[in-house]
Amino acid sequence: MRISACVASTGVEVVCCPNPSAEIKAGYTSDMLSDVIGHCPEDSVLITIQNHKNTVAVCTLVGAVAILVAHNRDIPTDMLETATAKQIALLRTPLDQYHATCLIANALDS
Repeated sequence: MRISACVASTGVEVVCCPNPSAEIKAGYTSDMLSDVIGHCPEDSVLITIQNHKNTVAVCTLVGAVAILVAHNRDIPTDMLETATAKQIALLRTPLDQYHATCLIANALDS
């Protein structure tokens, strides 16, 4: 599923999306970046509350294409700049991680 289609079907907010045609093939939910490094699949959307540029760096390392920040947490400027430079989409939702994960899972399964 393309990021643009995922956004359209879920209604999540787009903070930045440098490559809307990037494919999302999986989702992964974690707030522990070492866990993300060890287990997040390539071409996935990371669902997290971690709102800092290190999250972007980890997504670049594992090949994730998007970050969905839960609880409508603020996106710091340095995170936004890094995501834009690294071609990682930044998305946001007021949902908690559980419900955001369900939302993404339903979109990917449809």
